[in-house]
Amino acid sequence: MAPIFLLLLQPLSSSAVSALAFLFLVSLQCHVASSALILSLRHHHSQLLHQRPMIHSNQTNCALFMGTWVRDDTYPLYQSSSCPIIDPEFNCQMYGRPDSNYLKYRWRPLNCELPRFNGVEFLLGMRGKSVMFVGDSLGRNQWQSLICMISAAAPQTQTQLVRGEPLSTFRFLDYGVTISFYRAPYLVEIDVVQGKRILRLEELDGIGAAWRSADVLSFNTGHWWSHQGSLQGWDYIELGGKYYPDMDRLAALERGMKTWANWVDTNIDKSRTKVFFLGISPSHNNPSEWSTGVTTVTTKNCYGETEPITGSGYPGAYPDQMRVVDTVIREMNNHVYLLDITILSAFRKDAHPSIYDGDLSPEQRAKPDYSADCSHWCLPGLPDTWNQLFYTALFY
Repeated sequence: MAPIFLLLLQPLSSSAVSALAFLFLVSLQCHVASSALILSLRHHHSQLLHQRPMIHSNQTNCALFMGTWVRDDTYPLYQSSSCPIIDPEFNCQMYGRPDSNYLKYRWRPLNCELPRFNGVEFLLGMRGKSVMFVGDSLGRNQWQSLICMISAAAPQTQTQLVRGEPLSTFRFLDYGVTISFYRAPYLVEIDVVQGKRILRLEELDGIGAAWRSADVLSFNTGHWWSHQGSLQGWDYIELGGKYYPDMDRLAALERGMKTWANWVDTNIDKSRTKVFFLGISPSHNNPSEWSTGVTTVTTKNCYGETEPITGSGYPGAYPDQMRVVDTVIREMNNHVYLLDITILSAFRKDAHPSIYDGDLSPEQRAKPDYSADCSHWCLPGLPDTWNQLFYTALFY
């Protein structure tokens, strides 16, 4: 790594001296950072990743997260045109998606039927309470889905939306129900010091203060830990008082998750607050994971996909991040309900925005191999099923 230089044109103030010292230490520690920690964590994960994926359900008589997708023409539960909260990047119908079969699928667990979502029952059950989603844009995907589902069931209810950064809040005023989204893609703190983004794997008290008052908390993380190049969200990772330009991504995720888990165990009163964690949401960027036999692969991602993957086996490679999430949650003292949506979502290669993303320019849409969004999900769409499972866990 190249050394950091500052151009000094005038005498330094005490704060500038501190900043210079910080940057010097960052530069020095990036050179001498111990590789022993990373190697030991890699060894830990080399053992962890050979374990088989584990499926969970808090429902003793129903394996909620194992099942199949069945066509149901009573779906979707709402229309995108009637839910103005949907962001352009999720609003596939508004931005020209020509097909609609992807809207007509319902998740059926192996040995039971999910209760149909009832938005009025949700409002009554949560009267005077608050739900907060905390995480990245997949959490925002789920947050907007839930608001749309409730609004469709109670269209006459007075509402209020306040968008902000990092906190956005939607209120159903007649019921005193608040549903919020707090943007925290790593679930730990990331600060800017002298223009450099520092991902602090062992700190989150500064952002966690905003989460304590919620009656229901739903967390997620995952995708931001694997971003590379211009999409990477940090310049340095701070761990144990040292600064690294990068490190083993699964090791970093595990350390950040343990910081989050310790915060939940220490700060959340489990008799008052229910805590959920959304499993890793899969992407569909590799057609070879679902193309079999003599099928000719004509695209490089989910572009043009209009039907779910069929079969009962997990398509593609099970996300390594999910094993980390699973392990950390199992070791917690507080009960956290894992919404294990990874496998059921993996079958839905058809449900991404692809090029029907309102944030894309016409030029980008003309190049789907490079621009198609195969990570987020259309609304209406798959996150509605996540919320049906969330609803089931809360009330049944």
